[in-house]
Amino acid sequence: MNFRPRKKEEPEINLIPFIDVLLVVLIFLMLSTTYSKYTELQLRLPVADADVQRDYPKEVIVGVSSDGKYVVQGAAVPGRSVEAVALALTEAAKAGKDSVVIISADAAATHQSVITVMEAARRSGLTQITFATQSSAHAGKR
Repeated sequence: MNFRPRKKEEPEINLIPFIDVLLVVLIFLMLSTTYSKYTELQLRLPVADADVQRDYPKEVIVGVSSDGKYVVQGAAVPGRSVEAVALALTEAAKAGKDSVVIISADAAATHQSVITVMEAARRSGLTQITFATQSSAHAGKR
């Protein structure tokens, strides 16, 4: 019988297979994750927290209703074409090229209606355009 003490080998933990498995799991999770949450956003525009609206002597306020009708400085625009809105903007811009166009569009207005006002402002030579919003405090009351 051999009762001599044997050298005890310490167990060695090999980390390379562990890292390989973790990388495979990470790649699997990255490939199987869907990003459909971003396409399901429910947007309610326009609402913003902004300063109190100031009166500018050079401002031209353009209203866009949800059905696509336009109002420039309180006067209804006959027609819905870019030319009709451009003519109304040119007449209302008393300060000329320095006038600021404020687009006050209904939240349900189509994107094309707002783009029509922007194109009409460009054709009239008015380059300063801003958008009017309501504060989020007023939005909750409706």
